[in-house]
Amino acid sequence: MNKSRLEAFSDGVIAILITILVLELKIPQNPTLSALIPMFPVFLTYILSFIYVGIYWNNHHHMFHAATHINGKIMWANLHLLFWLSLIPFMTGWMGENHFEPVPTAFYGGVLMMSAFAYWILQNTIITSEGHSSKLAQAVGSDWKGRLSPILYLIAIGLAFVSHWLSQALYVFVAMIWLIPDRRIEKSISG
Repeated sequence: MNKSRLEAFSDGVIAILITILVLELKIPQNPTLSALIPMFPVFLTYILSFIYVGIYWNNHHHMFHAATHINGKIMWANLHLLFWLSLIPFMTGWMGENHFEPVPTAFYGGVLMMSAFAYWILQNTIITSEGHSSKLAQAVGSDWKGRLSPILYLIAIGLAFVSHWLSQALYVFVAMIWLIPDRRIEKSISG
């Protein structure tokens, strides 16, 4: 099967998710700077979610650049990832509008954790399809970021009920370790 249709579909879904994220930002009715203050938690959550969706888009692009073909299992694994990513705008709004209360903060982490798990499933489905000597398998290697992220999400989910600031700090930390695109795939493809 041709992978370009799957990539185009995924890019479209991710573009829509980013659009939904920004549409959730409500325009203040008052033209003063003080009108923006109540929106600050929503805006911070928007920035974090935008970065996360961007990270997934970037890594998804690199992963499929390394893949040579797709099959039905890969298509379903990709839809699984897109399902979890599609919940990010809802969780972003819920957490931001409720000023990082424990339950929305924990559920936000739950969606991030499930997105990471879905990405791992997709990555491993591609590797299984192409073999453990494939470019993607060689590029991923031990995948320490992929193994560490769900653990940090679990800790952050628990911390949401102790200190939402610590929970948010872990969400930001995980985003920071993924913010730089994984050059292993680029090196594997060009090498």
